[in-house]
Order: sequence, then structure tokens, then C-alpha cells
Amino acid sequence: MSRRYFGTDGVRGRVGEPPITPDFCLRLGYAAGKTLVAHENLRQGERPAVIIGKDTRISGYMLESALEAGFSAAGVDVYLAGPLPTPAIAYLTRALRLQVGVVISASHNPFEDNGIKFFSAAGTKLPDAVELEIEARLDEPMGCEPSATLGKARRIDDARGRYVEFCKNTFPNELDLRGLKIALDCAHGAAYMVAPKVFHELGAETVLVGVEPNGTNINDGVGATVPSSIREAVLKSGADVGISLDGDGDRILMADAEGNIYDGDKLLYVIAKAACLAGAAGGVVGTLMSNLGFEHAIGRLGLPFARAKVGDRYVLELMHEKGWRVGGENSGHIICLDRHTTGDGIIAGLQVLAALRQQGVSLKEMCSDLVFYPQKLVNVRIGQGFVWSDCAEIKAAVDAATHELGEQGRVLLRPSGTEPLLRVMVEGRDAAVVDRIAHGLAEVVRSAAM
Repeated sequence: MSRRYFGTDGVRGRVGEPPITPDFCLRLGYAAGKTLVAHENLRQGERPAVIIGKDTRISGYMLESALEAGFSAAGVDVYLAGPLPTPAIAYLTRALRLQVGVVISASHNPFEDNGIKFFSAAGTKLPDAVELEIEARLDEPMGCEPSATLGKARRIDDARGRYVEFCKNTFPNELDLRGLKIALDCAHGAAYMVAPKVFHELGAETVLVGVEPNGTNINDGVGATVPSSIREAVLKSGADVGISLDGDGDRILMADAEGNIYDGDKLLYVIAKAACLAGAAGGVVGTLMSNLGFEHAIGRLGLPFARAKVGDRYVLELMHEKGWRVGGENSGHIICLDRHTTGDGIIAGLQVLAALRQQGVSLKEMCSDLVFYPQKLVNVRIGQGFVWSDCAEIKAAVDAATHELGEQGRVLLRPSGTEPLLRVMVEGRDAAVVDRIAHGLAEVVRSAAM
């Protein structure tokens, strides 16, 4: 059965356009609620319960109310957490022993977009089968439970405090952040009230950016998708390190004292290297977009490496399959399974800082043996329904490019999940060769797609 609404990260779109409308979210809450009731082995008179969190988009108020009404109509109790990072809702779902966690967020997208994602009782993404069952129920007429069995709604007053303490507890007890000046960019997003508390209460002096949300400025010129923001904050304040989160707090980039930017691959390397130096066994999961230099550096540490499809869902699946505890994407989604069940920007940042404290080095020094290969990405517009993988000309060009690069390079063609584009990525040791091959491949794709 094919999906109509759920993507790899829930339901997402432009607010006011299907499916991100109040009437759809009302039906989604009801369908999800009825699915919960059907799956739960409840005692007589007991109702399942969900927690709803959101980021700082103005549309969150509207969508939260619609979802709350839908769950209530299905006989499901609702706990409202207010603005909190996505990984906070995953944690609170487990901590409060609730059946499902719901996050209203479009992550790093502009404020005009929004989305709804679900977490299971274990704090992980819902299984595909459950998402498909919810979709099937959306086609059924919406009803309403009798008044006596309607769900109740209440706010969780200490939700932020619970999450702050959870994050702090992932940092080694014998360490602190005293004497460290951190520039912290919260993207005017969901982490704006909790991230500053976490780092301050561990002893750091913080310089804050992106902590004044107004409903429409989330990710606007700040946050992990705008590296120049944290670079400027570090250089202006003389901070030792910079941490930049995205709108829902599950993605991180960092900067050193010189303003150099460290993406997810580099931060994942720091965490893996620290674990290796501490004698911890295991491997590392990256994605198809992870730099080849990163893969080779992980190999030099003596650790196995595997690539998942792009998307934190697929990274997590492969981590569970391999039994490994560290994985992530170069975009900044980093998962530390010994700390949390999902990617968490704050917790990933704490693990990097713990590594630097334990080794007594700077971020730049920790990554001194990590050399990235030049990488070129070219987006080529293709027609709807064009099956590039069946094209002999494209296949021949890819084979020729792969042969020329040998073991010191890599070619990847990947369709965009949101636009009619084919992404042509080439990497290797020689930047000029990489650039030539990437543009040559792009031209072959462009001609074949006409």
C-alpha cells in the first residue's frame, strides 16, 4: 500500500494547503486516536494518552487545537507540552509512559510550512504499518465518542524542566563546562528556552542568538541552515565554540573559535573518535551523502562504517540492524543511542563538548586528522516520470566517471524527495576533476531528460 500523506518524516506541507489544514489535522488526530485505541490493551475505563509538542511557528496554535480536538473525539487524553524540541517529545513520551508523542513542526523549513510527526511509546518513529493504518482510517467518516468517554486535555507545567535535566544527565558527571564561552544559536525555534538552560547550568557562559521567536522568524537568517549566523556570533563575541540548532532542535552545526564550521560528518567523527579512544567498540552509520574522507577517517580509527539512505529514519534502522550506537547525517542529524532514542541537537553538542573536555583539546585539534574530499553537487531538473536509472546514456556516463575516479572518488545520483530534480554528486581528491565530472554528468542527464 502506497503512502499518500506520510513521508519519511511525518506529514509536511505549506500551511493552508492540503494536507496542512485545520480540517485535515482534526481528522488526522481522530484517525490516529482510533488507531491507538484499537492497538492498546486497555483496562476497563482506561483511555490511551498522547503528548503534543510544537515549535514556534504561528500556525502551531491552530494545528495543535485541531489535533487536540481530533484525539479527544476519539476518546484519547491529550497532554500539551507547548514549544519544545522534537527530541524532547520523544523523551517525554517514554518518561510519562504515554502511547504516542506528536510534534507539530517543519524543522528547518520557513515559517509558512508546518508538519506533524509521531513517536511511538518507545520514543522512536512510528512503524510503517501503523502509519499506513492511520492513513486508511482517514478515508472513514469521522465520528465522536459519547460525552462520558471523550478525551481530556491538560498542560504539562514542568515539561521543559524535565527535558533540561534529561539533557544534562547525558553529560559525564565528572565534567562541567566552566570556563567555556559558547555562542548558541537556537534559530528562534523550539529550543530557545531549553538549550540556554542546559549549557548555562553545566557551567558555560553563553552568548545567545535566535532566542526571540515571534511566530514568523523561525530559521530566518539564523540556525543550522545558516552557518554564517553562528560564525559571526563566535567571532564577534570571542567565544571558544559555537553551537547552532535548527527550528525543531534535532539538527546541529558547530563552529570553532576561528569561525570554521563543523557539519554533521565532522561532529560525528569527534564523537566516534572519543569513543574509540575510550576503548568503546562498535561502528558508525553515515548516509549516501557522507563525505568519502569521513569514511576513510573512520576506517583509520579501526571502526566499521556503513551507509544508509538519506534520512534519519534510515540511519536509525541501520544502527539497530548493526547493533551500533553512533550514526548521523552530514546535515547535522546525529543519533547517540546510548543517550537517546532519536537524533538530538543539544545532546549531540554535549557529547562533542564532553569529548573535547576529556581529551583536553579544541574542536580544531580534535579534527586535525580528518581531511574531507572535494565534493560537487549539481541539481538537474527532470520531467515528471522520467526514470533516469533506465537510461543507457546516463548509466554509461556514471560507469565511466566511476572508473576514472577509482577508489579515491565516488559518484551518486539521487532524486529529490520534494522537487522534480536529480541530484548529481561527485567527490574525489582533485577538486578540478570532481568539478569537471559533475558538470559532465549533469549535462548527460539534462540531455537525456529532454
